Amino acid sequence: MLYYFLLPLTDENTIFNLFRYITFRAGGAVLTAMLISFIFGPRIIAWLKLKQHGGQPIREDGPQSHLLTKKGTPTMGGLMMLLSISISTLLWADLSNQYIWVTLFVTLSFGALGFADDYLKVTKKNTKGVSGKKKLIVQFATCLVAALWIQYLSPENYSTQLAFPFFKDLLLNLGVLYIPFIMIVMVGASNAVNLTDGLDGLAIVPIMISAACFALICYIVGHFTFSNYLQIHHIPGAGELAVLLFSVIGAGLGFLWFNAPPAKIFMGDVGSLALGGTLGTVSVITKHEIVLSIIGGLFVVEALSVIIQVYYFKFTGGKRFFGMAPIHHHYEKKGWSEPTVVIRFWIIAVIFALIGLSTLKLR
Repeated sequence: MLYYFLLPLTDENTIFNLFRYITFRAGGAVLTAMLISFIFGPRIIAWLKLKQHGGQPIREDGPQSHLLTKKGTPTMGGLMMLLSISISTLLWADLSNQYIWVTLFVTLSFGALGFADDYLKVTKKNTKGVSGKKKLIVQFATCLVAALWIQYLSPENYSTQLAFPFFKDLLLNLGVLYIPFIMIVMVGASNAVNLTDGLDGLAIVPIMISAACFALICYIVGHFTFSNYLQIHHIPGAGELAVLLFSVIGAGLGFLWFNAPPAKIFMGDVGSLALGGTLGTVSVITKHEIVLSIIGGLFVVEALSVIIQVYYFKFTGGKRFFGMAPIHHHYEKKGWSEPTVVIRFWIIAVIFALIGLSTLKLR
């Protein structure tokens, strides 16, 4: 919005020419989102406490310490982030860019689904919420619309192509399988982030790390000179997504202020499903779907731990591969304190991110 109002004033004052640059607007977006979270965060927390009467239901089969330390903490903190991200993006992004709108569409649609899930959990005082089947139906329906939209916007020579990291010229034409593939990427990313959100601060920092990495990827992929130099496929217009991703970072920093141990609020599915969907959508737009599995390696590990646990339990007649899944609870069962698990997992997230970023140069 500011892009349209202030850029035309460049003739009167050259300072407004700054709004032409993605880097400047990304900086404005991160500060705006963070300030919105800081200003409205306490009011949102107080309102959610008043409405929820007891906070998020705690899993009875989870770590016993959670029944004491987390009881009464309100959930749906993702509302704070979605508010910050939406306002900041609308203020600072070039709203003629369709990649912005398709990413916001997935983010807010998944956020609405997460809100419904959290609402049912809080009102019914159980941990079930929306059934898994209904969740997947809504997610895949949303992603079908987004996938067709992205394919329409993509350069024709990349519309059904899957790019591989470390190989500058290796592209696989998936043809009719491309739409189902990117739908799985977006849904998978959303649910993987959702599974990671189980301890104070555990999910939000890896989300910000991944968002920062993909902001750089978006900027490079959208810039002809940089993408040509690094021999990465060029996607015109993708650079604008850096503004949205910096909004995610700013909102995440604001949320972490209140989510730091001991958390005053939990993210809830309204946040984790939405932000996972954001990362998945951006990876599809930039043709870095496989790189997402590297940069977001922590989310992949968390999701795999649940899959392994479920199938191992099923095929061994009730035995457990992990003490508890997702894997962060396994280490709590082993005696690690919550801050130890969280900080070590942050370190792992940084390592995965560095490996993922190395794919930009190692080709």
